[in-house]
Amino acid sequence: QVQLVESGGGLVQAGGSLRLSCAASGSIFSIYNMAWYRQAPGKQRELVAGSTRGGSANYADSVKGRFTISRDNAKNTVYLQMNSLKPEDTAVYYCNANIRTWSYTTNDYWGQGTQVTVSS
Repeated sequence: QVQLVESGGGLVQAGGSLRLSCAASGSIFSIYNMAWYRQAPGKQRELVAGSTRGGSANYADSVKGRFTISRDNAKNTVYLQMNSLKPEDTAVYYCNANIRTWSYTTNDYWGQGTQVTVSS
């Protein structure tokens, strides 16, 4: 089976920074796209940033210039560096990865979510 384990969430004041990490493990043949989503209370889950295996990245307009997604393919890990945090960034952040397993099946997998709270 495949698991995504997230870390790095917490409480930070506005203007501060956090770095989220997500490590994939299990019966992994290859990891394709990896991404970070977030979901605030009462709202739908939205894409924050995505990264291809080759390193091409895309960002939501609301975080562009403040957040940076990166990955270490050797470690099966994706990161999200969050700078200049705002209260509106408060949400549960979820890691997502498109993975082909050794059973020759490609699926999307999700982490358990990590809480990010930005106080004003």
